[in-house]
Amino acid sequence: MLKWIKRIIIVVLSIILIGFIIPQKLKMPVVGADSNSYNHNTFWHEGWGSSVVHKGVDVFAKKGTSVHSSTKGIVLATSEGNKSGKFVLILGPKWRIHYYAHLDEIKTKRFAFVNQDTEIGTVGNTGNAANTPAHLHYAIATPIPYTWRIDNAPLGWQKMFYLNPIDYLSK
Repeated sequence: MLKWIKRIIIVVLSIILIGFIIPQKLKMPVVGADSNSYNHNTFWHEGWGSSVVHKGVDVFAKKGTSVHSSTKGIVLATSEGNKSGKFVLILGPKWRIHYYAHLDEIKTKRFAFVNQDTEIGTVGNTGNAANTPAHLHYAIATPIPYTWRIDNAPLGWQKMFYLNPIDYLSK
């Protein structure tokens, strides 16, 4: 029992430190990918099936290509969902949630500490991407609104809780 309490304290302190101390410097999560590996106009693209809008970017690569964490952080969840297929959620600096979906294979565990050299999975086409070329769906959500702007786009009010990962990957 004491072991679990210590682990919980370490996780809570880590979450606090990650939010305040670690600088956010993002790296392309798909090994070998560059700005030619994704469409620069897909963030918040309308008419995206049952999701209504596309809240991230799809980075295309050969199935099985290594996916690394784009930032330092702690793995909050690994699972297999309906639309997302196999996915990993990582809490990074500024308490931002980094979402890696459609993975072929998950190579990390919940509560693992990761950095940009940590392989968290491989590119795939699981979930609702089963009939598409292999890719990583990468999104960044923030619990603290990034902007208070609400626009006329579908689900425009939600836009304040998502960052355009393309802005960070292009740097």
